[in-house]
Amino acid sequence: MQNDSDNSTTAVGQADLAQPERSSASSSPSDDLDHIAAINRVFSQLQFAYHNQYYRAFPDVDSETIAKKYWLSCLEDYAPQQIVAATKTIVRSQTFLPSLAELIKACERGGDLFGLPSARDAYFEACSAPSPKKDFAWSHPAVYYAGRAAGWYTLANEGQRRGQPIFEHHYQVFCRRVMRGENLEGLSPTPLPSRVNKRLDPAEAKARFAKLRAELEL
Repeated sequence: MQNDSDNSTTAVGQADLAQPERSSASSSPSDDLDHIAAINRVFSQLQFAYHNQYYRAFPDVDSETIAKKYWLSCLEDYAPQQIVAATKTIVRSQTFLPSLAELIKACERGGDLFGLPSARDAYFEACSAPSPKKDFAWSHPAVYYAGRAAGWYTLANEGQRRGQPIFEHHYQVFCRRVMRGENLEGLSPTPLPSRVNKRLDPAEAKARFAKLRAELEL
């Protein structure tokens, strides 16, 4: 694997065991990290915080290296800073060595590092924002783009039970793009398939009703 931080070809885990980064647990999440460096830092933090549990889970170099490569593949959609910050949150609040699934959940909840509101708050902001939407003072651009992708008509006319999942689908996509440092301008995720019931005009409604009566021989 190529580590962009030092331009050397090093398998994830090897350099970390040779020189454990015990001081990295106090490093700032704003450091310039690539994903390999972030995973190495995560495992150093876990080793320091959960020493006995850590060595039971990863008793040798091979098992640790395999775990690091697998975690790296599963966390590549999150920004390196987000991964490190999520690990710090877990270490400060959890007694037991976290699983990969727990770290992923922590990454999903860690949008505040990037100024992203919660999905619920973002949904209500998108629903209540006045027109013109483009000129509204959004808490974060991702909220605007998610609302636009979900459809302002959908948010205005569908109830929360149906409208919120549609919005949150798009919001999660844009949140991940923010965490990867992408520019949101011009991006529009593929909408979820949705069926929006529109009111028919009286003439069309009457024609459909007449056709239905004829088919049913009423």
